[in-house]
Amino acid sequence: MTTTPPARFGVFLAPYHPDDEHPTLQLRRDLELAEHLERLGFDELWIGEHHSGAYEIIGSPEIFIAAAAERTSRIRLGTGVISLPYHHPFMVGDRISQLDHQTGGRVIFGVGPGQLPSDAYMLGIEVSKQREMMNESLDVLIPLLRGEEVSHKTDWFELREARLQLGPKTKPRVEMAVAAAISPSGPRAAGKYGIGMLSMAASNPDGFSALPNHWGACEQLAAEHGQVVDRAHWRLVAPMHLAETREQALEDMRFGILKLVRYLERLGAAPLSYGSSVEAAVEQWEQHGLTVFGTAVIGTPDDAVAQIEKLVKQSGGFGTFLLLAHDCADPERTKKSYELFARYVMPEVGRLNDNRHASLDWFERNSEYIIGELRGALGKATAEHEDERAQRGGKGVAWSDQSNLLVGREDEAN
Repeated sequence: MTTTPPARFGVFLAPYHPDDEHPTLQLRRDLELAEHLERLGFDELWIGEHHSGAYEIIGSPEIFIAAAAERTSRIRLGTGVISLPYHHPFMVGDRISQLDHQTGGRVIFGVGPGQLPSDAYMLGIEVSKQREMMNESLDVLIPLLRGEEVSHKTDWFELREARLQLGPKTKPRVEMAVAAAISPSGPRAAGKYGIGMLSMAASNPDGFSALPNHWGACEQLAAEHGQVVDRAHWRLVAPMHLAETREQALEDMRFGILKLVRYLERLGAAPLSYGSSVEAAVEQWEQHGLTVFGTAVIGTPDDAVAQIEKLVKQSGGFGTFLLLAHDCADPERTKKSYELFARYVMPEVGRLNDNRHASLDWFERNSEYIIGELRGALGKATAEHEDERAQRGGKGVAWSDQSNLLVGREDEAN
């Protein structure tokens, strides 16, 4: 099987903001991040929906996207993800349809069953029913977003001759993707409905091992339901922090990695052995993973390239790589990490400089002939100038032969 590297790159912003900073400033920085990523050439920014737990403080990705769309012009903005069991599907469809128009077709509609069980508890939803409810919502959302009329009744919502007022700007409908972690529910939904897949646990050891099975299940369900799926619409998510050296990357982690560990300890109501030091936490994150965050790259652009190549080989190829955003480094070093990714990782993974390398390789192989031809032309021009000056009795500017002072020929000139 021929594997292809990702053609697009983005950031998945849950977000994970520690609860010892001003939340308004954190949200403003998130909006500034959208602008920063667009300037760097990132293709996508995904924004999560959560309602408890203190760290993931964006309750409405749609509101955030509406604001970010006004600050940007090119980057695509995804809901990462809307938890469908928490909302009446008609209202979700109405908001996404509006965003499709309001963003100029830049919105991507990411969906999922809901991640935090505390969210479901507060809403009186049984966790065991969330995936079934997501599929029931998708049954009506997809035709609604195509502009169709829908009548449908379940035990938790009803639609009567329902039709969205705004027809789709993006034809035949807005692009969609469903969250997938380790279980087969996400890949099965992606295949059944013919939509993209968002692999949130791609670097988690279990999630990494499951990548081939995830795509296999997606293709199988697509074939059974007469759908077509494409690896170009498969997105893999993994955490990274890059710096000029591995030592600097580790130093950057001193800002906030232990806060992230404390967050995980509070969620699990138990201390974690690797919470004793920054070094222990980084080693755990790199070697074994931090629970839902999977394993991370804390290093250089070369380390990031190697990680993406591993994901490509394991998965068989996918369309977009998404960096999982975190606040483990301070805001300026975090921006620097994204800049390093854009400057060095994107072109290396996307092979943007292959022709430049080939051009220089060709010049080097043919340098003797090319430089020889140029030296001869320069020498001839100088000789003709001096001959003409001699015919005028030595009048005019004297010109010495400088043809040896050419690229890579300093040794000949000395």
